[in-house]
Amino acid sequence: MEMANKVFLITGGAQGIGKGICDLLSQGDAVVFAVDINEQAGFELVANNPLIRFRQADVTSQTQIQCVIDEIQSQYGRLDGLVNNAAISDPYNAPLADLNLQDWQRTIEINLTAPLMLTQSALNLLNQTQGAVVNIASTRAAQAEPNTEAYCASKGGLVALTKALAVSLGPSVRVNCISPGWIHTNENETLRPLDHSQHLTGQVGNVADIANMVEFLLSNKANFITGENFTIDGGMTKKMIYAD
Repeated sequence: MEMANKVFLITGGAQGIGKGICDLLSQGDAVVFAVDINEQAGFELVANNPLIRFRQADVTSQTQIQCVIDEIQSQYGRLDGLVNNAAISDPYNAPLADLNLQDWQRTIEINLTAPLMLTQSALNLLNQTQGAVVNIASTRAAQAEPNTEAYCASKGGLVALTKALAVSLGPSVRVNCISPGWIHTNENETLRPLDHSQHLTGQVGNVADIANMVEFLLSNKANFITGENFTIDGGMTKKMIYAD
């Protein structure tokens, strides 16, 4: 019952990890606002779970985001938690010699600048409730593959931003970060035994693994936790890999 009547805003909330977060929080009788640029996905989200409120918005548009914040203010007068989950999820970019700076800037804008702007826009409401912010980063903040400069930089920046925000906004607002590893979000994708065996837990992660941690970090049970980055990856980043 701890989450009952609390108000949460989740960006990128109509699909994947964001959808799982919205579904879980709504089960606790919280008021859940899902923001997503994909209108069709938002309609499907609400059709499957009428407890969730959906608003289409581009997280890089300060005007559109402020409209959502104003609506929350006028209807509920409070905001208890913000989850900055919206992101360009494809980690790959063109090889450096061919990388278009507009593509780089777009990734930084969505994955890093938008969480800053969202937190800034929601700050007055979060201060009033002594609320919490959870940023969704990635294990790619610490690891990389070739041709992933923009994504890795944006997620690494988000981990660092989390620390800075926690220092600036405490003690009124707690700010934490989650770095998911391989999370299975595509129901049409069949995973191989090899995919699972790369993890110390013996399995690829699922959306609930991340949503459960988000719920905890938003709750009063996490009142003494701020400025932290929690890696949830089945131990994959802890395993040393040597070529045979």
